Amino acid sequence: MAEPVRLPKQKQCTFCKDKTEIIDYKDTTLLRKYMTDRGKIKPRRVTGTCTQHQHDLAMAIKRAREMALVPYAVPVVSSRIDRKSRG
Repeated sequence: MAEPVRLPKQKQCTFCKDKTEIIDYKDTTLLRKYMTDRGKIKPRRVTGTCTQHQHDLAMAIKRAREMALVPYAVPVVSSRIDRKSRG
C-alpha cells in the first residue's frame, strides 16, 4: 500500500504571533537568530516570517551592520591543509 504524501507544516511568523510592532536594530541577539553563521540574512522560507516582517528584519539587520553592531561577513577559517606544501 502506498504511503500518504506528507506536506510540511506551514511556519507561522513569530513576530505576528507575538504581535511585535517594531523590530529594533539594537537587539543583536534577536537579529543573529535570523542570520547565518557567515552573516547573511536567512530567507523567508527558512525563518517562516511574513513578507512585512521579513522586510523590517532585513532593514534592521542592515542598520545594525551600518552601526557595527553585527558584522557584514565573518571570515572563513578552512581546516583543509594545502597539499602542495606537504611535499
